[in-house]
Amino acid sequence: MLKRLEGIIPVMITPFDANGKIDYPGVAKLVEWYIANRSDALFAVCQSSEMQLLSLEERVELAAFVKKTAAGRIPVIASGHVSDDLEAQLEELTAIAATGVDGMVLVTNRLDAKQQGGTKFLDDLHWLLERLPQNLLLGLYECPAPYRRLLTDEELMVCANSGRFAILKDVSCDLDTVKRRVELTRNTPLAIVNANAAIAFDAMKAGSRGFTGVFTNFHPDLYRWMLDNADAPSALADELSIYLALAAMAEPMGYPKLAKAYHQRLGTFDGTDSRVVTYDIFEKFWALDKLLDKIVEGTEDFRRRTARAG
Repeated sequence: MLKRLEGIIPVMITPFDANGKIDYPGVAKLVEWYIANRSDALFAVCQSSEMQLLSLEERVELAAFVKKTAAGRIPVIASGHVSDDLEAQLEELTAIAATGVDGMVLVTNRLDAKQQGGTKFLDDLHWLLERLPQNLLLGLYECPAPYRRLLTDEELMVCANSGRFAILKDVSCDLDTVKRRVELTRNTPLAIVNANAAIAFDAMKAGSRGFTGVFTNFHPDLYRWMLDNADAPSALADELSIYLALAAMAEPMGYPKLAKAYHQRLGTFDGTDSRVVTYDIFEKFWALDKLLDKIVEGTEDFRRRTARAG
């Protein structure tokens, strides 16, 4: 029987050291922080991890390290296929699968990478499924880079009914689409997990089985509390949902370096370097320092209030 994969699933960032290498002691502390803050699973080697700018060796080492560090406490899933060519993708995915991760996530824009249309997406999908380990839990990720490729309803149902897929990281950013997908997949093993903070609470109330947006790097525990209270909405839950949506509006201000600066403040790790964002985010966004202060303060305030509420 296919395992369930749902809940609050952080899209992991990758700290780098002063030499530009992956800071593995920092990754270890980050894993502990995610677990301590009520994450249900970890999504390593994804866009937030800067996978497009990691070598295959780095992607494989990172996936293996996160899996080892989590030590079975929560599931670890990983992606890591970034090539256009299917043969190259198979090599990437096979190497990631060999790390022993609990699940592997296929990026939708890598299937039919040249955007030929027609049946090319499903043809590429079936080609990979025939060659990947049959017993490995799989997921789907509508990664925005290099372009956002949303599944059609037909493609979604082929995946849902295949018995191979446990999760779709939904990046439609549209509540009606989330609701439709929840209904379409209701009697299948596939969980629809929304990634957009603006609709997070409404998506949960509509049946989205968790949250996996970028601000899981800031306050996964608050999203967990909101998910736990989705069936019994309260004034506090409504207020929290607004706060989380507003906090997430900072994403364009240099994410993922933004999240690294946040964790530098928390003491999780020292460096804020990013291969994706190479400019000084505090120089470009003049009020960012104060904004991060407010996010820290607001997060702690809601932690106190939700703890009292139970």
